[in-house]
Amino acid sequence: MSKADTMMDWDSVWIGAQIATLENGQYNVIEDGALAVKQGRIAWLGAKQDLPAHQAQHTYQLEGGVITPGLVDCHTHLVFGGNRANEFEMRLNGATYQEIAKAGGGIVSSVNATRAASVAELVNTAQKRLNSLMADGVTSVEIKSGYGLNAQSEIAMLQAAKTLLDNNPVDIKTTCLAAHALPPEFAGRPDDYIDYVCQEILPQVAQLGLADAVDAFCEGIGFSVEQTQRYFEAAKALGLPVKLHAEQLSSLGGSAMAAGYQALSADHLEYVTEDDVKAMADAGTVAVILPGAYYVLRETQKPPIDLFRKHNVPMAIATDANPGTAPVLSLRLMMNMACTLFGMTPEEALAGATIHAAKALGMEQQVGTLAVGKQANFVHWDVQSPGELSYWLGGQFVLQRVYQGEVCS
Repeated sequence: MSKADTMMDWDSVWIGAQIATLENGQYNVIEDGALAVKQGRIAWLGAKQDLPAHQAQHTYQLEGGVITPGLVDCHTHLVFGGNRANEFEMRLNGATYQEIAKAGGGIVSSVNATRAASVAELVNTAQKRLNSLMADGVTSVEIKSGYGLNAQSEIAMLQAAKTLLDNNPVDIKTTCLAAHALPPEFAGRPDDYIDYVCQEILPQVAQLGLADAVDAFCEGIGFSVEQTQRYFEAAKALGLPVKLHAEQLSSLGGSAMAAGYQALSADHLEYVTEDDVKAMADAGTVAVILPGAYYVLRETQKPPIDLFRKHNVPMAIATDANPGTAPVLSLRLMMNMACTLFGMTPEEALAGATIHAAKALGMEQQVGTLAVGKQANFVHWDVQSPGELSYWLGGQFVLQRVYQGEVCS
């Protein structure tokens, strides 16, 4: 056998940085590492000194820094019309989230602006927000609907998200959040609206293949546990996995109910109980921590991080990027806030924005860690250790963002 026959043939090789694989939710740093890519996937990973004989179209000789999996933002509302900066001022002048919603503000104001926007307008405004996330190291993102609240506008939002997927070097998972709020035309008739969602919106969305999952807002100002169950039953019948906004403002047991449907995730969770956490642990449901909304709303009830640790519930971190309660465009900032506000460690925070966030989207077999065979989504950072990604508030640390083996920035 000739030397050429034993030589590995790769598209690209990256040499000379620390590599934090995040396997098992830990840094697992390879000092002076090497990573090879073939056809958009990781073909080899290890210490530079162990590199086999190879040839590559591109060899990247790095001068230090850290390579991590691409960040995964597993809870966003990037597609919407209008702007709610005025509500930020109202809130700072003393109005509560509930008071703003009851006065016709909040989600309803975004509904009106979203319904008035074309798909092209929704794409153009969401693109700017997506650009910020990608510049911050995100290579996979979830985008929810939920500001249309009728069949036409919910479909338009999901179509806008699919257009973003087609036009950007990023994975996008779409979620139908039709049970987000009660639209004005159904005022006082939440059960009728849930019937409409189950009979009209979800079947059309499923038929068009526009959603990877469904979500609901289970809360006193949203929908009850029983109404959410009906919505989940309709999703289950259509073969769509579920996730839930739960226990953000009160304890209703929505997270435990969602776990009964094998929910991918339950999100917010400030008021979750230990029984809820046990149910999530049994179902493999990820806890998605959203410090941005907690911060903007100036809440005081923190999610019970120690309970999630105690019961080995994986904790993801996301921006919750939305026009009202979390105008957040940096996942790294949320990693810092998860540490400083909630007491997570930097290692937990990075795992929350990679491996656990991927699981919250049902993508853990493709992304979220660096391993042979997985999609070659990774970031080369201008830092000396992975913990720095949670340490710095702001700053531009992405040297190269790589999506499916291609350098994007």
